[in-house]
Amino acid sequence: MLAISISVNFDASNCLSTPTLILHQGFTSKFIQIIMTYLQDGFFSDAGRMKGVQHVILLSQLDVYKGAGVFQAIIKKKSREFAERDEEVVISSGIPYTIVKAGLLQDVQGGKQGFCFDEGVASKGRLSKEDAAGICVEALDAVPTKGLIFEVVNGDEKVEDWKEWFATKIRNAEGR
Repeated sequence: MLAISISVNFDASNCLSTPTLILHQGFTSKFIQIIMTYLQDGFFSDAGRMKGVQHVILLSQLDVYKGAGVFQAIIKKKSREFAERDEEVVISSGIPYTIVKAGLLQDVQGGKQGFCFDEGVASKGRLSKEDAAGICVEALDAVPTKGLIFEVVNGDEKVEDWKEWFATKIRNAEGR
């Protein structure tokens, strides 16, 4: 099993776009095709190219773009469109997915604060890039049957056991 992380700046305002982790068992060139599609098109333009992928972990900034003020919304319009398309393609792909809707990503040291997972926080809050990456890594071992979507920003809640946290989230999402 192989994990690849990509991070692309396609936003004119030089903001971090959507980093994505993809797990795939098999031939590495398939990853290269998926990554090149992402780099060229700015989104997962063809879910068919994800054949063989077992779990998609998408770090989404869509809620940040939606929560932007008028001026920022104009600047980030294209980024928002790409983020919307990313989520739509991942959800409709039929591949198990985890979408982490993060607050505005910050270049600050991770691991210093806790988290807040309340609905609506991603459009207003901030999240350390290190913490965002850590959450995505923890999600690697938590493959939902269909999909899991949650919002996260830095806050006061400490997560002692990510395995249990993800297991609970997946059970709740799947109605078990």
